[in-house]
Amino acid sequence: MQNIYPPGYEVKTGFDRIRQMLLDNCYSSLGRKHIGDIEFSTNKELISQLLDQTEEFRQIILTGENFPGSNYFDPEEVFRQIRPEDTYAEPEALTDIRLSLITIIRVIDFLKRTGDNGELKYPALNQLTATIEPDRSLPGHIDSVVDENSGVRSSASVELAGIRRKKEELEKKSLSRVNSILVDAKAQGLVSSDTELALRNGRQVIPLPVAYKRRIRGFVHDHSSTGQTAFLEPEEVFDLNNRIRDLEGEERQEIIRILKAIAGKIRPMLPGLLKAYNMLGQMDAVRAKATLAFEMGAMKPRLTGRPLLGWVNARHPLLYLSYKKQDKHVEPLTIELDRKNRILIISGPNAGGKSVCLKTCGLIQYMIQCGLPAPMDSYSEAGIFSSLFIDIGDEQSIENDLSTYSSHLLNMKHLLGNCDDSTLFLIDEFGAGTEPRIGGAIAEAILEKLSQRGAIGVISTHYANLKLMAGKHEGIINGSMLFDSKQMKPLYRLRTGNPGSSFAFEIARSIGLSPDLLKRAGSLAGDKELGFDVQLQDLEVKKAELEKKEQQLRHADNFLSEIIDKYEKLRDELEGRKNEILAGARKEAKDILSGTNKMIENTIREIKEAQADKERTKYVRKRLGEFIEQEDSKLRSVSKPVTSKTREKQDPTEPEVMPGNIGPGDTVRVRGQHTPGEIEGISGKKARVVFGSIKLSIDIDKLEKIRKQPGGKMSGSRMSFDINTKAATFNPDLDIRGDRVDQALQKLQSHLDDAYLLGVPQIRILHGKGDGILRPAVQSFLKETPNVSRFRSEHPDRGGAGITIVDFRQ
Repeated sequence: MQNIYPPGYEVKTGFDRIRQMLLDNCYSSLGRKHIGDIEFSTNKELISQLLDQTEEFRQIILTGENFPGSNYFDPEEVFRQIRPEDTYAEPEALTDIRLSLITIIRVIDFLKRTGDNGELKYPALNQLTATIEPDRSLPGHIDSVVDENSGVRSSASVELAGIRRKKEELEKKSLSRVNSILVDAKAQGLVSSDTELALRNGRQVIPLPVAYKRRIRGFVHDHSSTGQTAFLEPEEVFDLNNRIRDLEGEERQEIIRILKAIAGKIRPMLPGLLKAYNMLGQMDAVRAKATLAFEMGAMKPRLTGRPLLGWVNARHPLLYLSYKKQDKHVEPLTIELDRKNRILIISGPNAGGKSVCLKTCGLIQYMIQCGLPAPMDSYSEAGIFSSLFIDIGDEQSIENDLSTYSSHLLNMKHLLGNCDDSTLFLIDEFGAGTEPRIGGAIAEAILEKLSQRGAIGVISTHYANLKLMAGKHEGIINGSMLFDSKQMKPLYRLRTGNPGSSFAFEIARSIGLSPDLLKRAGSLAGDKELGFDVQLQDLEVKKAELEKKEQQLRHADNFLSEIIDKYEKLRDELEGRKNEILAGARKEAKDILSGTNKMIENTIREIKEAQADKERTKYVRKRLGEFIEQEDSKLRSVSKPVTSKTREKQDPTEPEVMPGNIGPGDTVRVRGQHTPGEIEGISGKKARVVFGSIKLSIDIDKLEKIRKQPGGKMSGSRMSFDINTKAATFNPDLDIRGDRVDQALQKLQSHLDDAYLLGVPQIRILHGKGDGILRPAVQSFLKETPNVSRFRSEHPDRGGAGITIVDFRQ
């Protein structure tokens, strides 16, 4: 049974702000209803389906496709109004229904589109429309009755057209008569020459000074605010205007009859229409989620049914959005917890990012299990937990007479009573709030119990006894928030494996506390406590140095492997070329012999036909001799043997293989290769060989001894110098903007070769957006390049589709 603790989990983690952002992104109340219904789920199939829907809509946004995005109307009130018989909807509501039905139909058609492979482009989104097919004639039927201005068309019925025609004739007659009376009044000086007719109570009236209102027979409908002007309807048009009022009543009754008829047509369709509008609301909600995912760089992780965290470069969503506006960088979080390593104990200085790390875990896991993508790399792995527990911040309660520590203990009681191996717990400042030794002991006992239950969690602490649990209990590992001890500032970067120092004395020294005070504090803390902290700092320094050396060795090993692969490829290509040349030579020789035989046969035939004609016979024999001499020359050229002299001329640097055992100081090479190296030492069946600036350990039986070249120089040292020079000047960014496609691809091939040879893990190609010619050409070329593991467009904030990032196979 799912269990989220505490009840204010969404507020504590910041998910309430995520939900509000989604609500703000919605087009309509339809979508806002679905956003309001978002809830934590443990159903893997449902979570995966929701993530797939959002990811597909994110792709629609990325590609800029024109998804229907207008007229997301919520018809709930209108449908409730017309559900009873003999009811109707106003023309304005019918216009909204018509436009939103057109949007629904366009959405359905958009999601039915297929790709080049004949499969649906957006199968997860299409699934939402699978059972929905509204009556496509309904928008047209509404349009035939209600015009674009939400007025009922005269063509809606014969009766309505007749009523409006009569009304229009009477209105013209009435207006003409009133205008005539106004002209006479102007001529008599009763009104000024610029007086215009006015409208009161739906009738045309003459603005007349009160002093003259009895000069014209009629009915006064109104007076001006000053009381100086009377608005008079002439008696002569009373009957006409009354008839017009009667026709207006008939018109309204006919319109109501027409609207009831439309409502009667819609009423049987209401169940299907409600499903269609529910789908429209789902699309609005999915679009809102995809828009937010796009803004925060969120991706769909690889989902597994097991409880685990396998996140790579995860970022706190709210912090990322805030820093993005300020053009600041958020340090990503890479964390891996599973059945083997279940509990991570994070230590480090205050304000170093421990609490942010916990909140990131709590918010992102909740988002994923609500079906929302999270800001992390797409190859991250996310598990599913049946319950989430978080204890962050001060929970003291004056009303319940609870101190901070008491509230923490109550939280621990709840956790111990409800946790199992599918629980994720996140606890900040574990054990704090009471006497350190007692608090640390209680925290250690609780952590032991949580470990025995198999729960997965992250805690932060300063207590040394909790840091030491990693070496005593299986499944518990240490982690630290890194700190720059030179500049005395936190790096907000998590590293697992070793506990972190609190750097309390260093921070105190940097802010200016007196040396005497710090010396006294050190004596009070004791040598044992200070020694442990110093050891932690030394471990961090040594680990950083080892990692740097390991990286250098890895690059060197990759470089040599690449060189060996290139030599083997070149040898295979030369061998293949040699076989092609020999096969061609044999074919040419065969053709020459075949041609010679035919020439001899023709010559014999011509001599016989000449019947001993000496001149003719002499000419034929001469021609045969010239042909044989010519073909013999060709034959000699294609079958010329490769002598030792020509071999020396072809490869003057080929060293001589020497007999005897291999020992330190000997010059050797790998069998089948040409690069020479020198034996530095021998250990068992392996030899340490120096190739230029690179040392490798190689089996002795794979080496052969060769004569040392004059001067003691090896070609490998020259090659190493060239590579080092290239590495020093290599720029991972390649700018091909403005180049033709053939020039760009030639530059790209050379750049890819250099990058892969130097062991560079990633490069960027700046091709620009322009006319969109270079980008598809570059990406098509990268697909055919075997050394490329993957490529993708740069983040929209850093160039987007105008830059392609390339990762190499390691």
